[in-house]
Amino acid sequence: MSGATVTLREMRWWDLDRVMELEEELFPEDAWSRGMFWSELAHARGRDATRHYVVAESGPRLVGYAGLAVFDRTGDVQTIASARDHWGTGLGARLLTDLLTAATAFECREVLLEVRVDNARAQRLYERFGFEPIGIRRGYYQPGNVDALVMRLSDPAAPGVTTAGMATAADSETGVSPETGVSPGAGASPETGAPTETSAPTVHTANPAHTANAANPAHTANAANPAHTANSANPATSVQGTETHG
Repeated sequence: MSGATVTLREMRWWDLDRVMELEEELFPEDAWSRGMFWSELAHARGRDATRHYVVAESGPRLVGYAGLAVFDRTGDVQTIASARDHWGTGLGARLLTDLLTAATAFECREVLLEVRVDNARAQRLYERFGFEPIGIRRGYYQPGNVDALVMRLSDPAAPGVTTAGMATAADSETGVSPETGVSPGAGASPETGAPTETSAPTVHTANPAHTANAANPAHTANAANPAHTANSANPATSVQGTETHG
């Protein structure tokens, strides 16, 4: 990995060639399609925007990306991914911090995500940011039939939420993704769930919202299904699923 500075900026349609290269490398079994990303970006600008997508660049190279969807003041981490040679550098935590900052701007009352139950590193990262487990989605990640742990951050705008996570991220990021960071979801397609991560959060959802990938547990929910709305009455079943690459 080069020593070049990594910068974050808004994802635009002209980034999709590089985004797809990284997406297919990190989530070979459940990668989102170009159309899924297009669909998400179509809702990322303007007065009625309900999405926030960002890319991370190191010089001319794209080394990560992340996305957030918002439904009725509930944020849903759609995806978080970082290039393998940037795992353990804190990039995942930076991407997650960016999403939580966006959730605060959207005036979200809570943020949800899904992570593989066997991705302890990603779970620790989320816990450092204040996420708490609220339910289990059985067999969510396919084809491994791995359960998803649904986690919720009750107030992304609370003082210290992002700073606490950033302060300890370096200690926990050891090459895991947002679930570790987060892992790609398997029960849904990349667009039904979106993705999250631990080191450089990578989340991927199984269904065209995003599918979990056991090889890279850091992928979160998918934007492909804008109807993927969180249900506060039944939080354990309202989220499509998030996975992180990372």
